[in-house]
Amino acid sequence: MTVHLEVAEGVGTIRLDRPPMNALDIAVQDRLKELAEEAAGRDDVRAVILYGGEKVFAAGADIKEMQAMDHAAMVVRSRALQDSFSAVARIPKPVVAAVTGYALGGGCELALCADYRIAGENAKLGQPEILLGVIPGAGGTQRLSRLIGPSKAKDLIFTGRMVKADEALALGLVDRVVPADEVYTAAHEWAARLAQGPAIALRAAKESIDAGLETDLETGLAIERNWFAGLFATEDRERGMRSFVEEGPGKAKFV
Repeated sequence: MTVHLEVAEGVGTIRLDRPPMNALDIAVQDRLKELAEEAAGRDDVRAVILYGGEKVFAAGADIKEMQAMDHAAMVVRSRALQDSFSAVARIPKPVVAAVTGYALGGGCELALCADYRIAGENAKLGQPEILLGVIPGAGGTQRLSRLIGPSKAKDLIFTGRMVKADEALALGLVDRVVPADEVYTAAHEWAARLAQGPAIALRAAKESIDAGLETDLETGLAIERNWFAGLFATEDRERGMRSFVEEGPGKAKFV
């Protein structure tokens, strides 16, 4: 298989495995969607890591495969392409991208689907589709502009230039930079910590933020209010507040 899901102690790692560059061909896209939906539904997966291996995250789409497609074929395929990435973005659990080496085109777009991005010092990110005479088609024009702002996103998309890890951090494209050989460890620490948290509350926080960003403030506040009140029906809320009162903050054990 070109993509694997490995689960241990509440953390699911979705691992791209298509050497040498993890090119995101149709088979990889379809498998990515399948495993994202599996991770979303599995109770033993509490947090997710997106990982391409020690050398490269994903260098983009399979250009030879795309070159053979005409307009009619891409009209049909473009929806499935976006759906595969959106399945990752919709995982109702914390998701961290562990980025090593190249994360270009579809690889960058995949990282954008995560909630948090940890990059190695050797990482290079970008949306070079304009150099092929097209634009990002797996969410890049939308998620990148929402993450770093429209003018910065336009600079990257219009020029197709790559940015190194330090500039990506300054832009807000990644959230943390670590030595290349520590990327997965850092991502696993982040995911493992959240895997011990209150799963329903984490889902509520993620959905409130993501849905709220797509609407006006009043509607966003209503989304937050409904989730906030609903959490008072959960055992985790009872455990968390009881632990705080009896033992102090940060000691609750959630189910």
